[in-house]
Amino acid sequence: MRTAPVSVAVVIPARNEAARIAETIHGVRAIAGVAAVVVVDDGSTDGTAAIAAREGVEVVRHARHHGKADAMMSGLGRVNGLRRVGRLDSGASVLFADADLESSAPAVGALVGPVARGEADLTIATLPQQVGSAGGHGLVVGLARRGIEELTGWSPVQPLSGMRCLSPAAVAAATPFARGWGVEVGMTIDVLDAGLTILEVPCDLQHRVTGADWRSQVHRAAQYRDVALALGVRRLRRRLGPN
Repeated sequence: MRTAPVSVAVVIPARNEAARIAETIHGVRAIAGVAAVVVVDDGSTDGTAAIAAREGVEVVRHARHHGKADAMMSGLGRVNGLRRVGRLDSGASVLFADADLESSAPAVGALVGPVARGEADLTIATLPQQVGSAGGHGLVVGLARRGIEELTGWSPVQPLSGMRCLSPAAVAAATPFARGWGVEVGMTIDVLDAGLTILEVPCDLQHRVTGADWRSQVHRAAQYRDVALALGVRRLRRRLGPN
């Protein structure tokens, strides 16, 4: 088990988060070991990218909206570029954080220690009850949890949590990510399939929750579609077996 801390690169996928991104950046910078912060502006129509740039972080800009998984992959691309030019340690872990964590953002640092100490290759935040939570019926979460358990034997508490810290080995196992909103489910299964270790870690985080209006229901339908696709691809891989 490692005892020395390793450096951390924080990747923040963001879309139309101008009102929240600066405070989130300030929060993740307070985490011990953070050596780089990368904000991926995924086709925002507000000032998200400009605000992030003023905060002095690395900014990747998508001219149009590509979706969460593509934004995360773009963030990893910038992290790898920082490694190549010697601005980031080759053994640095990668911490994914949502852009809307605001003042609660430092709490995501609890994910870093277990990876730095070699206790886990992937840590996943479990969140407390969210302020204003309403409107969902647990269909997407249930699909994700059942699918992960079916394919790996492990049942996560919060299978769709996007706050995650990955060791370099976990990044290698999980990429390329499953498309869209299937990214967390695909990542979990792929990391476990590689024989690596996952640990869920309670984190006192708050962020905006999906409501109950029609736009929120469309969002949940897209989540369900992408999670089902990620599971279907991995079931097919099992049936086909190694090439």
